[in-house]
Amino acid sequence: MGEPQADAVIAGGGLAGIVCALELLRAGRSVTLIDRDTPERFGGLALWAFGGMALVGTPLQARAKIADTPERALADWIRFGELAPDEHWPLAWARHYVERSRPDVYDWLTQHGLKFMPAVNLVERGMQGNGNSVARYHIVWGTSRHMTQTLIAALREAGGGGRLRLLHRHRVTALERTAGRVAGAVAVDETTGRQVRVQAPVVVLAMGGLNGSHEEARRNWPSDRPMPKAMLNGAHPFADGRLHHWAADQLGAQITHAGEMWNYAAGIPHPFPHFAGHGLSLIPCKSALWLNHRGERIGPEPLVTGFDTHWLCQQVAAQEKPWTWQLLNRRIALKEFAISGAEHNRRIRDRQFLLFLKETLLGNARLVDQMARQSPHFIVADTLAQLAGKMNALTASLDVKPEVLQATVDAFDAHFHGGGKPEDDAQVRRILEARTWRPDRLRTCQPAPLQKPGAGPFIAIHTQLITRKSLGGLQTDLHSRVLDGAGQPVDGLYCVGEAAGFGGGGASGKRSLEGTFLPGCILTARAAARHGAAG
Repeated sequence: MGEPQADAVIAGGGLAGIVCALELLRAGRSVTLIDRDTPERFGGLALWAFGGMALVGTPLQARAKIADTPERALADWIRFGELAPDEHWPLAWARHYVERSRPDVYDWLTQHGLKFMPAVNLVERGMQGNGNSVARYHIVWGTSRHMTQTLIAALREAGGGGRLRLLHRHRVTALERTAGRVAGAVAVDETTGRQVRVQAPVVVLAMGGLNGSHEEARRNWPSDRPMPKAMLNGAHPFADGRLHHWAADQLGAQITHAGEMWNYAAGIPHPFPHFAGHGLSLIPCKSALWLNHRGERIGPEPLVTGFDTHWLCQQVAAQEKPWTWQLLNRRIALKEFAISGAEHNRRIRDRQFLLFLKETLLGNARLVDQMARQSPHFIVADTLAQLAGKMNALTASLDVKPEVLQATVDAFDAHFHGGGKPEDDAQVRRILEARTWRPDRLRTCQPAPLQKPGAGPFIAIHTQLITRKSLGGLQTDLHSRVLDGAGQPVDGLYCVGEAAGFGGGGASGKRSLEGTFLPGCILTARAAARHGAAG
């Protein structure tokens, strides 16, 4: 019996692999898609993601009178990401992104019947206003899960007549080569151990990033940046970098920007983990005080989300112990507490608009009470002294002295009493700045004392740094072709999505404007399909 044949073989069933396969099928090509996960998890990390996208020049921006242009977006991107002038392919992909995100992502998705929520959000402003200069963060209605399921349905429809072959629970271990070019892939069925060979003139690597493995993340960690002793995993555990290294060792592909990562500063262990070390990434409450392991406020610049995630992660990683505390009260939690991803954003995920509106206006008691029940890292107490005792019980320590926690809160609250000026506090100034944008005003409390009567009980959330995405990967050109050490394409080989650092081996540089990852998967995948189908 001969080896299976296809016009293209794709390694990886996340968003980038699905989009590339869909576009190849629509161009009349046959595709074998090889994915390590189960059929129920087809879609990878995109199946669980929230669905935020940085998009430029959309009708939603125009409706909100947001003056955005590709030129403005590129200036923000290069400045915030600290991209050097000689980084040719990352810069080329950054420019491609800002110029094509409207037609190739926004319009393309809406043509599939997908919609975006009406509010455009302003995130990653930068500590000195050096991030997003306007609001660009669009949220898919139904979250990334609905988007992924919609595209999978389109994929199955396009692959009718046997032109699509899906191999679940298979891992690509090597690539075939014939006459100096890539000519297929070798995979192992992880349920039986049987080896499968697929011959194809086009091979697309879409296996995700490098840092789903903590070992790989630590190996890549920049030596000039603090690395925490412990962290949670918010990446996909199958995105372990093995295929990156195989391509580099065997084909001369170049891994670039491997030390650049998009992590989050406030993770908690998943109450019902899907894999070892699985964490949830919180969207930290802007009004919460961010404390060290002793219950002291981290400073001198207070930690506030929404301005510079890269900076936040470095501050958390530099702490004496690998955890921090978010200190707040129920008043704050009801309005501000959120968890990133589809799983804990039910109203958006299930497109329940009236219930979403109700929870936005009246408070999300459902989620706050759920985490209080399910997570030991979400601690509730009526008094600060009781809270300190519970915090110490969780960490099996006496780190948090009740009098220190009380003094921390009293010092903050003093700005609101006896002639104090709340705006003298840098965190309050950040909050007031955020509240000038209407969507932030809806979900950010007016500054007030933590001990405000009737605002309790108190809440302490025990958080750790959590890994999420690789900003680096295999270097590619604008056709998503993998490049060797001489800058020449490896014949027949493409790389898309996070595996390619979302384009060029690291289009974001050191920082993302946030929401650039899902569109980066779509843009790189469509580029590969266009060129692969034409070839």
